[in-house]
Amino acid sequence: MLVAALRDLQWRRRRVLIAIVGTGLVFGMTLLMTGVSRGFDAEASATVRDLGAERWIVREGAAGPFLGASPMSQDEATYLAALPGIEAAGPLVFTRKSVNTPKGGEVDVNIMGSTAGRPGMPAADEGRPPTKAGEVMVSSRLEGYRVGDTLTVAGTSLLVVGRVTDSTALAGTPNVFVDLADAQRIGFAGLPVVSSVAVVGEPSVMPEGFQPSSNAAARADLLRAIAKAKSSLTMISVLLWLVAASIIGAVVYLSALERQRDFAVFKATGVATRSILAGMVLQAAVLAVVAALLGSIIGSLIGPRFPMIVSLELRAHLTLPLVAVGIGVLSSAAGLRRIATIDPALAFGGP
Repeated sequence: MLVAALRDLQWRRRRVLIAIVGTGLVFGMTLLMTGVSRGFDAEASATVRDLGAERWIVREGAAGPFLGASPMSQDEATYLAALPGIEAAGPLVFTRKSVNTPKGGEVDVNIMGSTAGRPGMPAADEGRPPTKAGEVMVSSRLEGYRVGDTLTVAGTSLLVVGRVTDSTALAGTPNVFVDLADAQRIGFAGLPVVSSVAVVGEPSVMPEGFQPSSNAAARADLLRAIAKAKSSLTMISVLLWLVAASIIGAVVYLSALERQRDFAVFKATGVATRSILAGMVLQAAVLAVVAALLGSIIGSLIGPRFPMIVSLELRAHLTLPLVAVGIGVLSSAAGLRRIATIDPALAFGGP
């Protein structure tokens, strides 16, 4: 029966090919949606990790050091940086602005201001970090800017002295790193205030009005703004799985309808119903696995060209065929039920 099931797929190869391509495209889109959702987490984790802080000091009641920050004065930040138990510290300014692109138009950027060599300023993958006012280090995702170019942010002209590979946050928004004074000029009209203090070490005491914030809280602070986007991607992924299940289920059900006389003959000649059902399950599994492999290829080809970070781990590629087989078998339930109820007497009926 298994050989007969495979031969039936060969006989209906055009229909099977259309089903595989359609389902493969759906699986590819599902993989991409999953990769984008995981990319949100990956970019937030990478941004926090690159800043080199073990924890953050924020004003009491603040949700985090970035979007949820409550500004403090630079004098307060200097005092906090000198607390017992702190090995290294760097005041951080976080704000969002738009910059002009070399090709015209504008793009949003995350601006982070700190001091070179301190927590809060990442290392450069090309060039060097900014060491004084008037310099900037940009993400490689900010297209069109190379070391030596001039970047203008909120009327402030900055010389690009370094680049960081794929540094983004908040759904693919490029990160831009500047000197603390420039960040205060851009974000707070030159006022001596900061968003938080990035520290290495653990303060033995915490002054009243301030609280520590972990790196996990810092990541959650960045992800909070895109929580609805992540939920939307999850819903879209579920809908795409349902579409894939509908395609496979329709192919198997149509095959069951067209082969009713064949199945009746099998039953009349003593073939067990479970063997016939196993053949149809094999058809659904083959369709699902081949479509999943095609979807994996599509996801791998489109992912690097996607406008946002797509995190496609090996585990996702390995999980896709397993989930696809499960969906294929479940979606073929209607066809299997049809087979189970076929009367062997149909084999002896007229045309």
